[in-house]
Amino acid sequence: MKLLELHILQSFPVSCLNRDDVGAPKTAIFGGVNRARISSQCLKRAIRQAAIEMQPTLFSARRSRLFTEKIFQLLVNQHKIDKETADGLAMSAAHYLGKLDPKDSSKVKTLMFLSPAEFERLANLLVGLPDKDRRSLSEAIAQVSPAELEKDEDIEDSGAEEEKGIEAPKATEAKEKPLTAKQFTKLVTKVLKSPIRKAFGGGFVRDAADIAIFGRMVASDHSLTIEGAGLFSHALSTHKAENDIDFFSAVDDLQPAEEAGAGMTGTLEFTSATYYRYVGLNLGLLADSSHLGALTVEERKRVVESFLKAAVLAVPGARKNSMNAHTRPSYVLGIVKDKGQPLQLVNAFEKPVISKNGHTEPSIAALKQHHEQLKKTWNIKPVLEIVIPEKDLDTFCKEITSHVN
Repeated sequence: MKLLELHILQSFPVSCLNRDDVGAPKTAIFGGVNRARISSQCLKRAIRQAAIEMQPTLFSARRSRLFTEKIFQLLVNQHKIDKETADGLAMSAAHYLGKLDPKDSSKVKTLMFLSPAEFERLANLLVGLPDKDRRSLSEAIAQVSPAELEKDEDIEDSGAEEEKGIEAPKATEAKEKPLTAKQFTKLVTKVLKSPIRKAFGGGFVRDAADIAIFGRMVASDHSLTIEGAGLFSHALSTHKAENDIDFFSAVDDLQPAEEAGAGMTGTLEFTSATYYRYVGLNLGLLADSSHLGALTVEERKRVVESFLKAAVLAVPGARKNSMNAHTRPSYVLGIVKDKGQPLQLVNAFEKPVISKNGHTEPSIAALKQHHEQLKKTWNIKPVLEIVIPEKDLDTFCKEITSHVN
């Protein structure tokens, strides 16, 4: 496995970068003590959004439940399909990939992660369906009710229904009684499964670097699932950290001067900490045919450079106005390996850093010591080691991307 790894130490002041279900900063127990935590999911979104700004043509996929409307607009505006047929086709494709939301057919139940070129592929294959199949999908949509879809009777594939003896109704029967959820799912699967697999099996698209890095899971059709080439950890404070409470009051500007008291009072939780986080990228997987193999080496270098900069610079946006916590990392260790496994250095902080004069410098020292010990003990020989701030960001990225092929 050819691997790129980033080991990042970054200090944040008073902040709530990643909230739990009650609005408090997330935490975790590590090394027997409480740590401040930023989830990998939160960090991944921040990195993805930053990469979109840097390379919008290569990072152009979007994740949304508003799947049906996008397909509908392509069919109507680009392919000039009548609205009734387009609606039936779009809803059928949405149900196959993500299951229609019974409460709002313009949405699917699960978030879909698709790029513009993949939406085009999907629209093209729907337009190219035989007239008989297009009619059957439109008729099926008219025959299934939201109450039936609410039952969520999922069918994995047409083979499963055949084994159970479930058959789609004949046209004459469909007019007499509504379709069940199973019958509708079976019909949609029978019509769309093969064309979708054929359309999406023709290699990865050029505008979906974010899908290649962050991955995609499609429960209804695993052939569309993409293993992400990126690896991410939850960021943990290198030291013990506890949440604190901010009591605030807001003044009513129009309140008469003789009246005392605030217009509103409340509390917010916050924390401050020096975090360690790990970001990796499987360069071998990134370059294969199911990922970014269709790109040129120079294009893949641009993808990796944007990802590197986004990983280093991105900060989650929670409470960015009331608790602006934007900082830059104090230390970034970049490593390129031509073989081996992904390896975090978080155990440098299994014993929490204790210091009365700041946590950054002792955290850097602990990370360096742990890294050197691992290399010596396990005979780890990286192809490249490079450090910020010893190198500036552009030089850091240039030296790492020189190993992309």
